[in-house]
Amino acid sequence: MNRNKLTKRFLLLSAALTMALSQSAFAGETVALNLDDAMLRAFQTNPTVSIAQYELDSARASYNAARQSRGISISASHTTQRGGYDDAHQDITGLWTKGIGNNHANGLSASLPIFTGGKLKGNIKQAKANYQYNQVGVQRTYNEMRSTVTDGYFTMLQADNMQKLSAESVARLEDHLKNVQAQYDVGVVAKVDVLRSQVELADAKQTLIQAENSYQLAEASLNKIVGLPMDTNLKLDNLLVYNAYDKTMDDCLTYAAEHRPELMQAKYSVDAAKGALMVARSGHMPQVAASATQQWSDTSWPGDENGKWGVGVNVSMNVFDTGVTLSKIHGAEADLKKAEETYRNTVDSVNLDVRSNYLGLREAEKRIGTTKLAVEQADEDYRIAQLRYMSGVGTNTDVLDAQVALTQAKTNYTKALYDYNTSKTALETSIGVPMENPVTAVKVQAAKTAKAVKATEEKTEEAAK
Repeated sequence: MNRNKLTKRFLLLSAALTMALSQSAFAGETVALNLDDAMLRAFQTNPTVSIAQYELDSARASYNAARQSRGISISASHTTQRGGYDDAHQDITGLWTKGIGNNHANGLSASLPIFTGGKLKGNIKQAKANYQYNQVGVQRTYNEMRSTVTDGYFTMLQADNMQKLSAESVARLEDHLKNVQAQYDVGVVAKVDVLRSQVELADAKQTLIQAENSYQLAEASLNKIVGLPMDTNLKLDNLLVYNAYDKTMDDCLTYAAEHRPELMQAKYSVDAAKGALMVARSGHMPQVAASATQQWSDTSWPGDENGKWGVGVNVSMNVFDTGVTLSKIHGAEADLKKAEETYRNTVDSVNLDVRSNYLGLREAEKRIGTTKLAVEQADEDYRIAQLRYMSGVGTNTDVLDAQVALTQAKTNYTKALYDYNTSKTALETSIGVPMENPVTAVKVQAAKTAKAVKATEEKTEEAAK
């Protein structure tokens, strides 16, 4: 790859990120959008992704704090006081005085936990499980964002298809009405044929208005998902197509058992509950810590004279607290059982979710074949009904019925394609197919391209020497 191509590629990648950050620039304009572009924009602008990352950062900090609590802690203190007796009294010299004076004291103390009865271990276990839960939570957010963007994109495609089908129906009925009117003008057909055709055309126009409104709503919804102004006109590049899915039900269930984020999160919730139970039970155990102190005090600031030190072991144990610790243990045990039941319920829910989406996918797949054939048959039926009517051997009702059947057949085919694609996305989400952050991928690719451009420039400069 030559230098110009590398530079051009780098600029395109940089522009993709820049365009993804911009919102107001597209207000009222037309933006061409394919599914990959929509995904990139959503991951760049949707707050859900950022929220998940911040939650992970917070959990990581809590986990680090829990682990570091096993180490030594050192604190420093300083006290400055001025005081004396309320009433004067005789000192050892026989003088009457209130003994007013200053006192400055400084201290250093160090403490190291030796035995906590499982409290530290439980806190660490709980914090680690929470951190792992949020790690999976980021992946879950990515997967759900993919589903949200894809569904929004396909919904707009479907709305566009329905809008076009409605417009085709109106166009067919307008042409038919012209033929009926022409035949009525020469006295071949009755007035009732004209009136019936006009009523059908009015109904079709009403359906078209509703389809246009649905399209505008779908467009506004997709604009919101990808972070564009609501009045941006979108021109979608992808189409609703059929791509075969080759995995079996058992394949999907096995994959989901290993990759579904909700299952992993439910497991980590059980681990966190076990850690909380360890913390609760530590209330009945002795707490042992090593300590060391160094103190100074003086009547003159900063109080760094008269030093003294001490080292020792501190032991404390809760002997009686009217059942508070026991109640905490019972509560933690109940929370653990709840987490275990939640995990079991999650397993069943995931299995049901996978089965439902898989069966929905296969149902839509079968409908694609039957409805595609129905479209061909309905199209031929409409053509024959028109010819028969024009020849005077068919009725206006035959033509109108054939037109309704053709529109319905095309609608069913489009809906089958839509259901298949959305079911496929739902199935991938339900089994936990991981979604990578496209923003990160673009940045990595941009960095590689920049590095390649720099290397090419260096080679060119060396060759010129």
